Amino acid sequence: MSAPAIPAPLHARLRAGTVIPALPLALDAKRAFDAVHQRALVRYYVDAGVGGLAVGVHSTQFAIRDCGLYEPLLAFAAEHVDAWAARSGRQVLRIAGACGATAQAVA
Repeated sequence: MSAPAIPAPLHARLRAGTVIPALPLALDAKRAFDAVHQRALVRYYVDAGVGGLAVGVHSTQFAIRDCGLYEPLLAFAAEHVDAWAARSGRQVLRIAGACGATAQAVA
């Protein structure tokens, strides 16, 4: 995303410096996606005042692609980050791990 496409309040926060942690992946005891705990993690970080969340990055980026969880996790996180941040009247940057050819990364 280019700088002009970022909403002005988010762009200003990014330029001033802000915390953008990697969102941990919540799995249950059977190593399946745990939506309840994933939602709680999103809420925790947004309530803590982060400027953004990076989803599908670091050690989980490749493993979740292999099992078809990457796109569903991005969609889940985007929905819940926006909804929870809106409750406090804030916007939170959403950063996604991207790799591969340009077409793959953009998709």
